[in-house]
Amino acid sequence: METSKNSTNTSLFQWLGLLEDSDQPSDSTPPRVITLLASILEKMIQKNKKPHHTRHNKDDEITMFHGSKAPSMSIYRYTERIHRYAQCSPACFVTAFAYILRYLQRPEATSMPRRLTLLNVHRLLITSLLVAAKFLERKCYNNAYYAKIGGVSTEEMNTLERTFLFDVDFRLNITTETFEKHCIMLQRETVPCDSRKLRTVLGEITCGCQAI
Repeated sequence: METSKNSTNTSLFQWLGLLEDSDQPSDSTPPRVITLLASILEKMIQKNKKPHHTRHNKDDEITMFHGSKAPSMSIYRYTERIHRYAQCSPACFVTAFAYILRYLQRPEATSMPRRLTLLNVHRLLITSLLVAAKFLERKCYNNAYYAKIGGVSTEEMNTLERTFLFDVDFRLNITTETFEKHCIMLQRETVPCDSRKLRTVLGEITCGCQAI
């Protein structure tokens, strides 16, 4: 059973583009994890979006990660840009996804929810990927370089990183089980589903962050 599980996980990692011998169409094509991460973040945002509201929801917490308006660059293009220039491993994107869910988890004593929106997703992405790269990679570009990639100042990048680390309580370790769980979440993005199934999947993701 253990051998079978390992074989399944290896196949999944290859399919997502996490391994060097993955079945990507070409070297110039970003690994599938890039597309799937952007897709799942977009769906989380759509789930949180309220009709006819483009500004901050008064019930939501306004944080360092919120901008005054949504950036013009799409989530996919932004994620692909980070992958192209930061040159961090594809595994960092899975880890960043786990970090974002940890960030969205609120302490029970806090009444104001954190929600992923078009106003905060870009800063959360660049920050979580910077933190993931520093934690996972043997070599990593500095904050000034990530700031240029992300379109923020070095000072803001430093502040975002520090704020993010405190908000996740410096919980950066990702177990094998947690990593595999988030890979499966990303894999589900390729499965056609109706709106009811979509709500179920997103609900599982939202609830799943409580167990991370």
